[in-house]
Amino acid sequence: MNHINVTINGRQVRMACEEGQEARLLKLAESLETRIQSLRGKFGEIGDARLTVMAALTVCDELLDAGQRIRNLEEELDALRDVRVTSADRARATQIAVVNALNSAADRIEKTTHVLNRTIGGGVLIG
Repeated sequence: MNHINVTINGRQVRMACEEGQEARLLKLAESLETRIQSLRGKFGEIGDARLTVMAALTVCDELLDAGQRIRNLEEELDALRDVRVTSADRARATQIAVVNALNSAADRIEKTTHVLNRTIGGGVLIG
């Protein structure tokens, strides 16, 4: 465990963190400090504990909103995956239908060629 000093609500606080997480902890503390200072600018000196709680609540509010946006995006992604599967199934069905139509046309052409060859008789073979 590493220890670093962060500034929260204008006070230095010694915090423990895992090795390699120091920069992230500093960034988180800086974000919280910025929120507290912003609230202090809006509401004045309303008490350190109250400012800290208000800042924490704004973070929680953003977190809840972000969670809802993530859930909405996951639902949209699931719907898009379903559309992709349906589209792929339709494409396969279309390909099969085209292949069948081409095979059927080739069979008809071949039969017509045989009929014409028999009708013409000993003449030049067609096809």
